Amino acid sequence: MIYRNAELVLKDGVKRADLLVENGVIKKIAPRLDGEGIDLTGLTVFAGLVDMHVHLREPGYEKKEDIASGSEAAVKGGFTEICCMPNTKPVCDNKVVVSYIVNRAKEVNLCKVHPIGAITEGEKGENLASIGGMKAAGAVALSDDGVSVVNSSLMKNAMLYAADFGLKCLCHCEDKSLVDGGVVNEGYYSTLTGLKGSLRAAEDIMIAREICLAESLSLPVHICHVSTYSGVQLIREAKARGVKVTAETCPHYFTLTDEAIKDFDTNTKVNPPLRAEKDRLAIIEGLKDGTIDCIVTDHAPHHEDDKNVEYNYAAFGMSGLETSFALSYTALVKGGVLTLSELAEKMSLAPRGILNLGGGLFEGAPADFAAVDLNEEWTIDPKEFRSKGKNTPFAGRKVCGRIKYTVVDGEVKYEEKIR
Repeated sequence: MIYRNAELVLKDGVKRADLLVENGVIKKIAPRLDGEGIDLTGLTVFAGLVDMHVHLREPGYEKKEDIASGSEAAVKGGFTEICCMPNTKPVCDNKVVVSYIVNRAKEVNLCKVHPIGAITEGEKGENLASIGGMKAAGAVALSDDGVSVVNSSLMKNAMLYAADFGLKCLCHCEDKSLVDGGVVNEGYYSTLTGLKGSLRAAEDIMIAREICLAESLSLPVHICHVSTYSGVQLIREAKARGVKVTAETCPHYFTLTDEAIKDFDTNTKVNPPLRAEKDRLAIIEGLKDGTIDCIVTDHAPHHEDDKNVEYNYAAFGMSGLETSFALSYTALVKGGVLTLSELAEKMSLAPRGILNLGGGLFEGAPADFAAVDLNEEWTIDPKEFRSKGKNTPFAGRKVCGRIKYTVVDGEVKYEEKIR
């Protein structure tokens, strides 16, 4: 199959070329190739997007999402590879659950699904999980996801054992004792709404600890969903010292602030919480100067029953796979913050590098890519989501950049139908 007249987003810029795909691999990239093909005139092609922080809910919470519906959402959003967090039921803390996820994803056969194994058994923070067994079964990283490993000695051992198996720890940074039941950022809008606030320090303290451990052990660590200006600065300073720290953030942290909570829309309830304008601007600057390596969704689909309650009782999280690219492109590229190549780095190449997944947009790589109409403006409508989770605060928001094709291993897994 030949894909013609594509604007390819490469590390050194954008160039027009044809792609020849054979046996699931990019065989040749050239200005003009002969043969049958799909005409991509007017479309921009990115290396398949990679989301290294999603929740697929299966096994155990299929009411919220499952591997099939999550994979459908992923390819609609341009993602060819996603990494799913271990907070399932049972927790993904052993080779059996890892193998189940790997095999179920192969049955679904849409995008590539990589399980992330738990750091500790049951995510309880008491005993290390079976790291070697999970690695052998297909786990690509370790995380206790929504909880920090409180015991610093245990966290040190986790980083040491993870390194022995070529894995990294992905750290949710939150000191629960400081959060103390807070559901939003502590500040003007928590006071205005009467909702209990959570200090930035709850996130920053744990970021600092992970950096200290990484520096002391000379081992890598990855910081999940950074949301504070002070967290960005801690990571920036650590990188300047040579600490092996990488970091991610999510579209909602550079497109929204805690002003969004004033209407008590439970779709704005996320963890870490939406922060102030100072934090939002710092996140953008961190993306611009390379302090923050990649953009993830923290895709957290919920059933409507989990959100259609009072704010304090609502579940944390929003559905993000189908809106992430457009939100990021609109805010960062059209907003003059990043180039197309830099956005591709944040949403595809950097996560591949952090997790050693390989691939990209070059000859010999797996034919994983997304074709996008960057000029198409559209309105986010959760009713159109493939995900079971319709929980988004972005309903009605106008964005640019619509995914037209998603190709995985040379096969078209998503093609936008004429509406």
